[in-house]
Amino acid sequence: MPALPAAVARFRHLHQQGLLRLANAWDAGTARLAEHHGAPAVATTSAGLAWSQGYPDGDQLAVDALLHAVAGIVRVVRVPLTVDVEGGYDDDPARVADTVLRVVQAGAAGINLEDGSGDPALLADKIRAIRQACATHGVDVFINARTDVYLRGLAGESARVDETLARAARYREAGADGLFVPGVVVEADIRALARDAGLPLNVMLRPQLRDFDALTAWGVRRVSAGSALAESAFGHVGRQMDDFLHGTHTALPDPQAMGYGAINTLFG
Repeated sequence: MPALPAAVARFRHLHQQGLLRLANAWDAGTARLAEHHGAPAVATTSAGLAWSQGYPDGDQLAVDALLHAVAGIVRVVRVPLTVDVEGGYDDDPARVADTVLRVVQAGAAGINLEDGSGDPALLADKIRAIRQACATHGVDVFINARTDVYLRGLAGESARVDETLARAARYREAGADGLFVPGVVVEADIRALARDAGLPLNVMLRPQLRDFDALTAWGVRRVSAGSALAESAFGHVGRQMDDFLHGTHTALPDPQAMGYGAINTLFG
């Protein structure tokens, strides 16, 4: 069932003032945990979701596996859900639009869609196709256009702001609602992007960007944990598994564990 118009409107409103913090989840359990801890919306991490399904990150996830995960998350949370669909799992805008439409019909209020190292004109075409498909089927979705200019070093240091703004204008004209620029960490660049992009600016958490009050003052409207929580979970559980299998066998039971009863109550 598609997200109700009120959920999409609420998700859009969350980008209008203050700083929306998205603690990216990778399955129904972590999505419910984020909601339990007060998240006003839930976002997926494409990397964490792919890993949880046994795929590497990078447009390798089977669409049916993605849809199954989305349905599971929608079943257990009441806050708006935004889904990272990477590059749309295809270069054909029509097929990307069909995939996104299925994600929206499964209950997502928003998506992330990235340009990667490809031609920005292709992402703009994908955004237009998504807008047309949603209009045809009477549904709505918040499109967060991700550009990898900074993350992949697609322009020289002195040209990154201008290149990102040029892409932002192209994506905005195509119908994007937000701009995601992972990898940007310099205050002057962030201020320029927030001021001139014409779209709410989303950045990815980095060690240099831990002051959320400063991010808000610079004009950022959304900050994402990305794959950081999934990486932390894999690392923590992996160390405990190694200790259980090969070490001193003292890591478990974990005194910091949430506990069976508390976890079970999340889903009761």
